[in-house]
Amino acid sequence: MRRARTPDPRVCSIDAAMRILGEKWALLALREIVFGVRRFDDIVFNTGAARNILASRLKSLEAAGVITREQYETNPARYEYRLSEAGEQLITILHTIRDWGDRYARTDPENIVTFRHSCGAVLHPETHCGACGEVLGPSSVITADRDVHQSDLAAAGGAQA
Repeated sequence: MRRARTPDPRVCSIDAAMRILGEKWALLALREIVFGVRRFDDIVFNTGAARNILASRLKSLEAAGVITREQYETNPARYEYRLSEAGEQLITILHTIRDWGDRYARTDPENIVTFRHSCGAVLHPETHCGACGEVLGPSSVITADRDVHQSDLAAAGGAQA
């Protein structure tokens, strides 16, 4: 008989990141800014977000240091949004999510927009180890500084994540 387990939530950077980014309208606003759409009304139009919700998400992203806001008109005050250095680090992640969505979530392949890298190839982003260049996979990433629950190890086939 299996014993009841006491929850021991993992302290996790994914959890911390999702507190900032893990909401649909935040990610769609970032998508628009990455694509060069910088003005509030245009972001509203392209995302379909309610103005109050989008304003809240943009304020949260700015407070977290993911985007910056620059005034381009004074009367009335109007702003453009740009990626900060931290926001620029999300470009690969956003393209990876988009690529995954193209492959596994879309049911309308005729409407999928093809993206190309500056080299001319169709863009299929991959994440590589910065030291050796190996593509990250489930068995190539291990944790070096925290014990992992044994049930996690068994579920991952022995690899630590």
